[in-house]
Amino acid sequence: MPRYRLTIEYDGTPFSGWQRQPDRPSVQQALEEAIAAMSGETVTTQAAGRTDAGVHALGQVAHFDLGKSWDPFRIREALNYHLRPQPVAIIAADAVDDSFEARFSARARHYEYRILNRRAPPVIERNHVWHLPMPLDADAMDHAAGLILGTHDFTTFRSAECQAKSPLRTLDAFAVRRELDHIVITASARSFLHHQVRSMVGSLKMVGEGKWSPAEFRAALDARDRRRCGAMAPSAGLYLTRVDY
Repeated sequence: MPRYRLTIEYDGTPFSGWQRQPDRPSVQQALEEAIAAMSGETVTTQAAGRTDAGVHALGQVAHFDLGKSWDPFRIREALNYHLRPQPVAIIAADAVDDSFEARFSARARHYEYRILNRRAPPVIERNHVWHLPMPLDADAMDHAAGLILGTHDFTTFRSAECQAKSPLRTLDAFAVRRELDHIVITASARSFLHHQVRSMVGSLKMVGEGKWSPAEFRAALDARDRRRCGAMAPSAGLYLTRVDY
């Protein structure tokens, strides 16, 4: 059966997340219904990352199989037609070998977390940033982020509901920079634990406020204890920006 890879952008605000839910709208459901409207076939899509409710994507990747061959250009155009008016867009569609799997073939996943750090609340960026009105020290946050690069037991920054067999992960990149009123946090790894990025960001906030030193942030990781994690950052500021294969 022909297999196709999609690169997808979506606003996660109205969705319960990527994964299909029995009684709530999801990105997967919207996409699969658009594929059915295009092709007349019922398919199951697989994504590189099952983003949570409210999390956005600039470069989510998914694959699916069809019973007959389609021109990838037609797939992209038809799916974008059938997805309207939902906030989901197909950026690219490509024919791939049947050995390609959006989840298991991925070599790296890249996330970005955006904080609006000013007194005034967001208007244009509402539901797309974490608004923190108190001053944050981005340099201290960046120093702390650098202290946990590499392979570690990330139990402290792991959801209690995480189903991964091991808490060991290798954090390839984790950095913080200020862009005027925004603080942008980037994280890259082959894979992440459930809620890992939002948990790390929530703890970095403690450093930015001066409540923790960078050394205390590292100590929280070393404790391997979920109770040592700061309050988890909300989903609105998180974006899956790219997946590498």
